[in-house]
Amino acid sequence: MQSNRPLPITRDLVLLGGGHAHALVLKKWAMAPLPGAQITLVNPDAKAPYTGMLPGFVAGHYGRADLDIDMVRLARQAGARLIIDRAIGIDTDAKTVQLNSRPDICYDTLSIDIGITSALMDLPGASDHLVPAKPLGRFANAWTTLIDDAQVKRRAVNIIVIGAGVAGVELALAMHHRLRELGISGRVSLIEAERSILREASAGARRKLISELDRAEIEILTETAVNAFTKEGVCHGPEAAIVPADFIVSAAGATPHGWLSETSLDLEAGYVAVAPTLRSTNTPHVFAVGDCAHLTHAPRPKAGVFAVRQAPVLFENLCADLADRTYRTFTPQKSYLKLISTGRKSAVTDKWGIALSGKRVWRLKDRIDQAFMDQFRHPSNMTAEALPARRAAGLDEIFDAHTHQCGACGAKVAQDTLEKGLDTLLEGSLEDAAIIQHGETTQVFSTDHLRAFNQDPHMLAKVAAIHALGDIWAMGATPEAVLAHIVLPPLSPEKQTQMMREIMAGAGDVFSACDTKISGGHTSSGAELTIGFSIAGKLDHAPITQSGASPGDCLVLTKPIGTGVLLAAEMRQLADGDHYQAALFSMTRLQSEASRLLREHASALTDVTGFGLAGHLLNILNASGVAARLSLAGVPVLDGAISLASQGVRSTLWSSNAQRAEQMTLTTSPRTDLLFDPQTCGGLLAAVPAAKAPQLFAAFEAADEPIWKIGDITLSAPHIEVQ
Repeated sequence: MQSNRPLPITRDLVLLGGGHAHALVLKKWAMAPLPGAQITLVNPDAKAPYTGMLPGFVAGHYGRADLDIDMVRLARQAGARLIIDRAIGIDTDAKTVQLNSRPDICYDTLSIDIGITSALMDLPGASDHLVPAKPLGRFANAWTTLIDDAQVKRRAVNIIVIGAGVAGVELALAMHHRLRELGISGRVSLIEAERSILREASAGARRKLISELDRAEIEILTETAVNAFTKEGVCHGPEAAIVPADFIVSAAGATPHGWLSETSLDLEAGYVAVAPTLRSTNTPHVFAVGDCAHLTHAPRPKAGVFAVRQAPVLFENLCADLADRTYRTFTPQKSYLKLISTGRKSAVTDKWGIALSGKRVWRLKDRIDQAFMDQFRHPSNMTAEALPARRAAGLDEIFDAHTHQCGACGAKVAQDTLEKGLDTLLEGSLEDAAIIQHGETTQVFSTDHLRAFNQDPHMLAKVAAIHALGDIWAMGATPEAVLAHIVLPPLSPEKQTQMMREIMAGAGDVFSACDTKISGGHTSSGAELTIGFSIAGKLDHAPITQSGASPGDCLVLTKPIGTGVLLAAEMRQLADGDHYQAALFSMTRLQSEASRLLREHASALTDVTGFGLAGHLLNILNASGVAARLSLAGVPVLDGAISLASQGVRSTLWSSNAQRAEQMTLTTSPRTDLLFDPQTCGGLLAAVPAAKAPQLFAAFEAADEPIWKIGDITLSAPHIEVQ
């Protein structure tokens, strides 16, 4: 007999940084993963801008979406865990990576591709007034903000670029072109500490680029040592003379990240020293590539072309390290073609002293850049599992839904199915939590669990904990005891220990913030990760149920909707990475304070989860014997959710939820589709007497808690009128 069970995980590969080499490694891993190994990518942002297209973006030839590699989509393709954070240390003895905002993670093999930073950031005023060209994401955002503001206010813009090497000159020309194209007045200046500019370019390329600078009338200040930055501009010289500027960019002073010096890794001028195999010269199982690495056998300038060429060798050597095999060596080319844009759609070549220029060179550069980015722009083809020739009747109808079943609340059993299965047990309406009376003491008790929807146990544990707490908060209760029930995926014993630590740390952060802790539970091993919690809550007042809404009450909601469609889209590699991360942020926002404020004012209360906003509102209406008017425009929606709904993206549970439309009056649209979207860690939905509403909204504002009025309770048979 052949088993279809997944193989246990025995090795962890951690990629620090989303540089070009790591992006290509992830693409290769997606096509040929190593059985028994799992991969983690750590990057400060959900997207990683591509260096080669940055000047074209600045000049206005590309949009921001053209520039970015979506790390969320790439991680999904590779089956990788994505951690949005930055590394602050490496313990090579314990084989752990220290992160800025969450517990350490373990590795068996580690690769570092974190790029470089700017040494000028140590100067006075730099953190407030200087925008380094790297990391590219921050610079691209700052440039967009500057241009938008200048257009709206119709003001002049004076820009200074520090560093007149190829990168600085390319940026200065691109900025000048963009300002002129948009009719924004102002000037662009270059500041260089040395006597000459473009020292790394050949004589021919230097002449052509200087000619472009002259044509653009870009001012060049050489032998100018910068010593501080202020809101007025750049300070230089012993008398701190100021060159006025509204926007200051650093394309000079590239330096390695300082925290590397605190590790035990061999360094060369602060860069990780690596052998021909790209492995650290003194530390087994650690590799480094791109700008943060120093090739001891063949030193080369910091250029993206080398990172791209390193990727195939790095991929093979990482797999070799994980599997105890032999390594390949990397030999970089001695010379490479530089294609330097000149602002307008023209560029200059620089190789072997040959400098060509013009529109044809630009088209060549554009073709090369677009070909590189095309590798990351589209969802990968996911091979569908085939049905066996011999199969039971009825399997065809449900196969696709089960093959592509969502995680989190999208995996819940439909409300109609649940009610039919429990009809012999149910009496009256089903509340969010069981109400237990002990004499004069009232407790509530609830249990909930989630199937994994991504590869990060720490994040999943936080989401599962908040989701389970939702039922307690929805009763106006305070949690006081927690039991965990966890199903671990196939793992070696060592990896089981590591995953349990991450789960307990993530969940522990949530429960500690609610002044309670996990007291026990049960753990087993199964086919996939599932995390759940049983929680007892205490009440010092009568429980707030779903049956207290009255005509005239206001309907309020404490979180936007749209998590279901965003999670479903991410599984299909269709979600924007920033929108997905914003959804995770919304899901992990605690509702303890919102619950406390609502229990002083609400007449009926529930949380919005798997049955969608419409389903949970109908539960209140059916229990209370009233109707509601819902303002569609007043319902808050997560960024990206409406666009995805308009594309027909829906969670697994959507169709079942949409059957509740028989109790509604509505016009079909992508926005109304979201009323049936299953929510994970959704907000609290409450009916509040109109007289208490002003006081409630004032209390939420004072507590810096979001809240939206989304409708009103009306006198009628249970029904929702969507306006």
